[in-house]
Amino acid sequence: MSATSKGTVLITGASSGIGAVYADRLAHRGYDLILVARSEDKLKALADRLGRTTGREVRILAADLNAKEGLAAVEAVLKSDKSITGLVNNAGFGSAAPLLQASVEKMEEMIGLNVTALTRLTYAAVPGLVERGGGTIVNIASIVAIAPELLNGVYGGSKAYVLAFSQSLHHELADKNIRVQAVLPGATATDFWNVLGVPVEQLPESVGVMSAENMVDAALTGLNQGELATIPALPDIADWTSYEAARKALSPNLSHPKPAARYRVGQANAA
Repeated sequence: MSATSKGTVLITGASSGIGAVYADRLAHRGYDLILVARSEDKLKALADRLGRTTGREVRILAADLNAKEGLAAVEAVLKSDKSITGLVNNAGFGSAAPLLQASVEKMEEMIGLNVTALTRLTYAAVPGLVERGGGTIVNIASIVAIAPELLNGVYGGSKAYVLAFSQSLHHELADKNIRVQAVLPGATATDFWNVLGVPVEQLPESVGVMSAENMVDAALTGLNQGELATIPALPDIADWTSYEAARKALSPNLSHPKPAARYRVGQANAA
């Protein structure tokens, strides 16, 4: 860790798009970096540029997080590197294919990256952050976490997991000086859409596409403001506050010894 560093942040999916913008912004804010992605060439080019322009220490780790060996290598770094103060779980991919047209093997791969890898990396990072007195976990979710009808259901389900996991982490680590943030981007101008087979230029005009730079800048501002969930495109935070209040209002009535009256009536009629 450099003498004037604010610590080291490990970023997954860092070779392009949202991950590369996080790398740029955090390096300029004074953080050293560990960049993780599959493409070693892209990582090297980004690390060289950021090292020259910011003076920060930028290390790379080429790894496939859907391969046991790659995931284990990143976990080992998170467990052993005492300079790490933050983790940005950005790696993931999506799908727009409906169930009847989707490959279940591809869906399993998606769960492996969006859910399993994210979970294991968080579990690897948190104990060290707690031991060192604090840190930050940023999990990149998606608006499909709360609007699963928009794209593929497994993708929506995986991002709903990311949101729920982040909310649980925030609750569990509230007294450990660990900041937790879930970021829920809408349509963002990255290679995500090319992978789906729908280039961003072909999206309907009704879909407002945000640049990755604006998305990350908004997310970092939300982090600074202490938001647990940041939706960069949402004009009024009161809408999210109301959504959360409605969800939490259900809590006292989610578990009772007897079924709700409307179900007991149904049972009586059936008898």
